[in-house]
Amino acid sequence: MREIYAGMPWWVKWIAVPVIAIFVFGGLIASVIGFVISLLFKALVFVVLVGGLIFVVRKFTSSTSSRGDW
Repeated sequence: MREIYAGMPWWVKWIAVPVIAIFVFGGLIASVIGFVISLLFKALVFVVLVGGLIFVVRKFTSSTSSRGDW
């Protein structure tokens, strides 16, 4: 197989084979990329929500403890 592939012209190796691979596996590649992007987006939303929750809890606990000093 390697000998057959080595005997092919350059345009078959560098243009035709990648185009065929993208045509055959394009849906799989797109779904994997979409899954990774959605996972990163969900992780970012999670970090923002947890950070906001920590900020709100610290804000209320510091204001509650300062009111108790009166």
